Amino acid sequence: MHLDYTLIIIMIGTLIVLNMLIKSWLEQIRVPSLVGFLLIGVFIRFFEDQYGIISPAGNEIFELFAKIGLITLLFRVGLESDLQGLLKQLRSASLVWIGDVVLSGLFGFIAAYYVLGVPWVTGIIVATAFTATSVGISVAVWEEANALNAPNGELLIDIAELDDISAVVLMALLFALLPHLSQDTGSGVYLLMGKTVGIFLLKIFGFGLLCFLFSRFVEKPMTTYFKNLEPPSDFILVVVGIGFVIAALAAWMAFSLAIGAFFAGLVFSRDEEAVKREGSFMPLYELFSPFFFIGIGMHVDPAALGSALKPGAVLAAVAFAAKIMADGLPVWVMRGLSSALLIGMSMVPRAEIAMVIMQRGLNKGAWAVPPEIFNAMVMVTILTCILAPLIVQLLLNRWPQTEEARWR
Repeated sequence: MHLDYTLIIIMIGTLIVLNMLIKSWLEQIRVPSLVGFLLIGVFIRFFEDQYGIISPAGNEIFELFAKIGLITLLFRVGLESDLQGLLKQLRSASLVWIGDVVLSGLFGFIAAYYVLGVPWVTGIIVATAFTATSVGISVAVWEEANALNAPNGELLIDIAELDDISAVVLMALLFALLPHLSQDTGSGVYLLMGKTVGIFLLKIFGFGLLCFLFSRFVEKPMTTYFKNLEPPSDFILVVVGIGFVIAALAAWMAFSLAIGAFFAGLVFSRDEEAVKREGSFMPLYELFSPFFFIGIGMHVDPAALGSALKPGAVLAAVAFAAKIMADGLPVWVMRGLSSALLIGMSMVPRAEIAMVIMQRGLNKGAWAVPPEIFNAMVMVTILTCILAPLIVQLLLNRWPQTEEARWR
């Protein structure tokens, strides 16, 4: 298949510049930039369906950029995770987190299976996506209000980190089981599912152990060596290169690039100096991460948009209710109504991990995720990521959070 490299390079260069402009414009009106990136992808898909401007080989190049964007997204999620700090706060945060995962997933399944009438396999995929959150959308509002160091801000970050870890693990387990879930039920299938779960647990334990050993015994000497090279090398490029290798190894082990990238971020999160240098990772993050959301938008089927409006509205309403109740109720008992509303609403946005789950389901076929349900979840991402931060800002204005007001 002939590929016009000149056209593809022009398109990629234009998108890079456009991504930065859209990010700047949307931040001025307090709209998350990922909303703009998703819409860019939708427009590209529309024009592609109408005029066929991108060849199949060109689409593969965009798919590669989307995968690199996925790696940078999940790598940053892992890099920003503070496992040592999380372990210290595990007791209080886990009480909220367990209810969050169970109730959010249950609400998602009920909405998809019983209300929308989708197949139960699709309901499970939607439920898994519902357990995830994108607290980074709300954190920007908390940072602007100087509230992250307040007790509620610290609890929010702890719950969100647990959410990220559990969502990534549940995603890996779900797609390991998915081939069996599509079969007819029976004792033989349950036996295969049990075997699959056992193999999965062994593999993820082994992969996690290898990452831990690398982090504990290899990462520090290796990065020290590269930092001492003459002339000095850019340390973050070494970190990113290793992250790509770990992500690819995870995909080779039948997990996914997302799982590997997340674990790669965790490998370097324990290195205080690596985390301090995380700012130098941001240009790479800003370059590639938009292409993941553009790729999501390019998977939106324009023909299915009309049929996605009703399920999108239903799922968006349930997405709000699920997190507010799942996170808010235990926090209400622990810290009161204002804390419950603040933390519950801050956990509402669904973006990176939720869309990774839905896209993987879409790639399996319509039996797993029909186009209209995928489009509906894109609507959920857009609505939750626009409305939730606005509401959080209003709540923080009403109930300012300060470090001096530390809860005991």
